[in-house]
Amino acid sequence: MDTYPGLHEHISALADGELAASELELAFAALDTDAGRQAWQAYRLIGEALRAGQDASVLSAGFGAALAGRLAAEAAPTSAPAAVLAAVAPAAEPLNTGIVPQR
Repeated sequence: MDTYPGLHEHISALADGELAASELELAFAALDTDAGRQAWQAYRLIGEALRAGQDASVLSAGFGAALAGRLAAEAAPTSAPAAVLAAVAPAAEPLNTGIVPQR
């Protein structure tokens, strides 16, 4: 739980060089916490990866395998999305599927 409101937003903006000068003190205070330092490290790595383009050398050697393992361990999706759609869309109105009828 973040005890500092806006911690990630301030640190992300600082890492991107987009933080207003008036908010620097808040960002530096956030960096003085464990959560702030972890966020800084994450945003710094994200920035490096984005600047590197397709260069995957920023990621650890086992990143792809670890990600694949975590995805495989996740539960399969349930029918909850259909239930949500049914609750949101009135039965009398057809859902807009984006399909244009043929003439």
